[in-house]
Amino acid sequence: SKPPGKSCKEYTEHLAKTVSEQDFGWILKVEALEAEVLRLRQELLLSKICPRFCLENGKPDASAETLLDQECINPVSYSSQLEDSGCIDSDFHQSGHNIDTSEHWLETLPPLNLCCTSKEESLTAPVQFLQHLLEIRKLSEGGTLQADFTELENDSFTVCNSVSQLLDGLTVFYKSPQFPVSNFLTEAVCVLISLITDTKLSNHVLKKCFKKLEEFKKNLIQIILRNSSVNRFQALHAVSHTLALLGRNNILRNSLISLLLSEIRQFAEQLLQAHQIQAMYDVTQYENIFPLCMILEQLLQNETEESNVSSSDYDGEEKIKFLKNLDQIILHLSDEFPLFSLYLWRVNVLLNSAQIQID
Repeated sequence: SKPPGKSCKEYTEHLAKTVSEQDFGWILKVEALEAEVLRLRQELLLSKICPRFCLENGKPDASAETLLDQECINPVSYSSQLEDSGCIDSDFHQSGHNIDTSEHWLETLPPLNLCCTSKEESLTAPVQFLQHLLEIRKLSEGGTLQADFTELENDSFTVCNSVSQLLDGLTVFYKSPQFPVSNFLTEAVCVLISLITDTKLSNHVLKKCFKKLEEFKKNLIQIILRNSSVNRFQALHAVSHTLALLGRNNILRNSLISLLLSEIRQFAEQLLQAHQIQAMYDVTQYENIFPLCMILEQLLQNETEESNVSSSDYDGEEKIKFLKNLDQIILHLSDEFPLFSLYLWRVNVLLNSAQIQID
């Protein structure tokens, strides 16, 4: 019954607020319990894969920890590469080569013992689980530990949820990044790249999480295109860096090339249409398209340089669409937009050279 001194509307709003607060409390409890269930499933799966590598309170047992201390080194943080320049990073391609030469710190990861902010807490469990998985894989390959990775097929839920949480956490960070990048987030990216480039574990991950990885790449591309903050180029470099690293996996690289071809083609067609009718175009998106062009060029160069990988893997619909009328687009845009036209021409050369090698 309505208390005296309150209207029906006021009392109804009060009841609705009370109920919603109770629901929110239950939602938090459910999320906490779900997180605990996933953590326990992660520990159980690791113990099944390698009984010697048992976990308690998120730490390996003494024997495994001793082995890890002997095997692992500290990763090199690339946060110093992300210092803000206030403009598009002209050393993007050079930083790509630095990535290749620092492969040792992507392949050898230390036990997770990093402080993280409240925003990063949701990443702690998946990063730690996937990191331990990589450590077991490395030690088993060297004969130090015995491991049965067929258990991954029996519990795809745990692996999928862990990878999904990691990708969702990185997406949240890239949407509203804070610099300098923390060691914890640097570690999270290292774990992700090590996972998809590992010859054995990547098959399990791609088989179960391919759609999620595709969604992650699409999200990163849209984050680059839609970022309109004045001082945004540091964030664009961070996202571009991660996209380029994802291209290390051949399967992800080919699908990423298709996504980039599609986005750049659509923008080129829109820019041509605006130019022909003398209409306004999105200057911010024009500036943001260049990191995508740089990534695409780098991926195509890597593709053509690796003789053991067939360039025909991305001879699909997107390549045909991209090359169609490209010469006319470059011709009409070259005077007004020379830099963008130059990138289109360079991509065109790479695509055609790959075709010539195939022929």
